[in-house]
Amino acid sequence: MTSHVSYQGELRTLATHLQSGSDFETDAPTDNQGKGERFSPTDLIGTSLAACMVTTMAIRGKEFEDRLTGVLIKTEKIMSSAPRKISAINLEFEWPEGVQFLDSEKEKLNEIALSCPVKESLHTSIMLNINYNWR
Repeated sequence: MTSHVSYQGELRTLATHLQSGSDFETDAPTDNQGKGERFSPTDLIGTSLAACMVTTMAIRGKEFEDRLTGVLIKTEKIMSSAPRKISAINLEFEWPEGVQFLDSEKEKLNEIALSCPVKESLHTSIMLNINYNWR
């Protein structure tokens, strides 16, 4: 087992990571009867993609870790209404001041990021818009 998820009422869940005991709550989004006070379950898909991409970059591109530290990835998930599902995920990387990459490094990091397990698990109908903002 990885986690336990319990329904708390009022469209909120509590997820507990069993190995560490850390937890977080989710809410239904405001456009779907929720409070929107926490991540929605679908928000976590885009967030997981960003976290997985940069973590995989650091694992498989150890020589880049010093330049990956401090990168901010802005995430946005776009929902379709019929059927209600994620139709697109937008990711925008913001690099710390002074961080630069050679073209060959950019190509390698892009290849690594796009092979991360979360990306590989997403349905192909989800449009991914990734802006690395390379320097």
